[in-house]
Amino acid sequence: MTAYWVNTFTAIHDEERLRRYAELAGPAMRAAGGRFLARGNPVDLLEGDSALRTTIIEFPDPAAARAAYESEAYQEALRVLGDSATRRITVLQGVEDD
Repeated sequence: MTAYWVNTFTAIHDEERLRRYAELAGPAMRAAGGRFLARGNPVDLLEGDSALRTTIIEFPDPAAARAAYESEAYQEALRVLGDSATRRITVLQGVEDD
């Protein structure tokens, strides 16, 4: 079943390192079977506290999302990012159409 990787940045401490992370992370996600559905700054806030940036990536299943995270290519992107941002990554399972 489809899975969705949701990466939410709540603080950014170094824009340059974040940019370099994104240059590595994007290809790593695509190589692992991910498809970017949305990314960027919020365009509207309907409730709660706003995140600075959010990325949503579709994967064939939760195991593929986990494998993408654990891949050497993504781990290299994480080394570049280091402590330059505070974020939360969650994986959600897609719903089946009735």
